[in-house]
Amino acid sequence: MAWFTRKKPTAAPPPEQRVVRAEGLWEKCPGCAQILWKKTLQENLHVCPKCGYHFKIDAWTRIRLLLDGQWEEHDRYMRSLDPLEFTDARPYKQRLAAMQEKTNLLDAVVCVSGRLHGRAVNLCALELAFIGGSMGCVVGEKITRAIERSLASRTPLIIVSASGGARMQEGAVSLMQMAKISAALMRLDEAAVPYISVLTDPTTGGVTASFAMLGDLNIAEPGALIGFAGPRVIEQTIRQKLPEGFQRSEFLLQHGFLDAVVKRSELKDYIAKALNVFCGPQ
Repeated sequence: MAWFTRKKPTAAPPPEQRVVRAEGLWEKCPGCAQILWKKTLQENLHVCPKCGYHFKIDAWTRIRLLLDGQWEEHDRYMRSLDPLEFTDARPYKQRLAAMQEKTNLLDAVVCVSGRLHGRAVNLCALELAFIGGSMGCVVGEKITRAIERSLASRTPLIIVSASGGARMQEGAVSLMQMAKISAALMRLDEAAVPYISVLTDPTTGGVTASFAMLGDLNIAEPGALIGFAGPRVIEQTIRQKLPEGFQRSEFLLQHGFLDAVVKRSELKDYIAKALNVFCGPQ
């Protein structure tokens, strides 16, 4: 080959360019500190294959895991009007706008109707990323309306909780939602329409003190933090060291506060069997 037809050797890239871009491909498990490939984690329903740690998941992922594939969303466009005109480090309206942009939701709950193993259900899933899944007037109203739909159609209700409790930016208006939802659930109970409560990590504050613990069946995922006040607050108040695993779902099951602790991979089948007991086989 003639010298003028030979390709010139390509210069090696500088060291700063010899980097494999792997950001976002891996995640460290808080349970066992193993580094996990995100694709494997997603295929395993966001549960660590090494230690079984259940990662937090968003409301839409929760809905996709529990329902058969098609659903109808309700009350999608409800939003808070900032009843107290609350201002702290920044106005509440600005924080709401930031959360709405981040999560693509108008508030911290998604309410849908669909089918679970062929049975019609109403499902509400709280979104932890929206101000800690906190319960304000919109969350309270949307859940109350879901209860009323279940009551009107005699359709079982499922609520998946993931929340820090009542939303302080709405003050007493937020606290009123506890009574409103509880009263609606009483009407559902009197009509003998099943309500299954699923508690995930974390479920605390006013959500625990109202609808999360009022199910005909109260189920939790493994390792979920469940309680009213947090363990650090309790330790500082009583000035005593709390027992190992205090306020985790396994501890609550052992002490009679829960009916079952169910792995995420088994949750849909477990709920379907429970509804067969409540409602009879389809």
